[in-house]
Amino acid sequence: MAFFSRVFLPFLLLLYISIETYLKLQHTSLCGDVGCKLAGELLRFDPMYLNYFGMFSVCILLLLGYASLKHKPMERLFFMVLYAAIAFETTILFYQFISNPEPCLFCLGIFSTLLSIALFSKPRNFAVVLAVMLSIFLALNTLAISKNKAFVSSEGMYLIQSNTCGHCKKVKQYFEEHNIAYTPISIQEVNARSFLKFVDISNIPVLVIKNNTGISLLTGDKKIIAHFKKTKKEDRTESVQTSSALGLPADLFSATTEPGCAITITESPSCD
Repeated sequence: MAFFSRVFLPFLLLLYISIETYLKLQHTSLCGDVGCKLAGELLRFDPMYLNYFGMFSVCILLLLGYASLKHKPMERLFFMVLYAAIAFETTILFYQFISNPEPCLFCLGIFSTLLSIALFSKPRNFAVVLAVMLSIFLALNTLAISKNKAFVSSEGMYLIQSNTCGHCKKVKQYFEEHNIAYTPISIQEVNARSFLKFVDISNIPVLVIKNNTGISLLTGDKKIIAHFKKTKKEDRTESVQTSSALGLPADLFSATTEPGCAITITESPSCD
């Protein structure tokens, strides 16, 4: 059992990572799911370097595992490297789990193999491994980790807002009264706060308007409402001019209300 857990399983893990590394160099992969691509976007560097680091670490683990079969002092080093690798992989995998809509199957394969090595090598210490994993997972859940996804994904209007902000309520009430459709985005979303910080906006509501020509921002309830009042007035004037040109009554279209675009909600100056 010692040879199986400390030599054979690490060798299989090294082979697994080596095959994936070779395939990535050939612009392919064992895992073609979206989760693996999203996981790569979370890294500060090229994902290939993480593969190289994994191969190096597993080589060390394999050598220590083989040496521990003959030299008892090497056993402690083997478990130190093994548990460090599990902690490292747990942090990466759980971070992906929290921030990504889909997990990376390649990372899951490495993680499950490391757990198998720990379980078969010393079963009585496996409860400690599980406790460390749970602690890391709970610690990561206490952090406001942004989701690795796009919130403004299609054309329309998005309102960054808060349910407790009076200025936001004014905008939402105006939209409701004039049948303007919008997509609300809570200011509690980390991505929303990061976006506003990136563009140096400290107040809500903020309206993000995305169309085929680009993206525009409107801040504050007064500016947002004034924008739609102006647009509505221009549409009414254009309708009157068009009907007059066609010889139709000038007030034919004045009573109609055109539906608005999708809008998001955000907070106002006094709601920092």
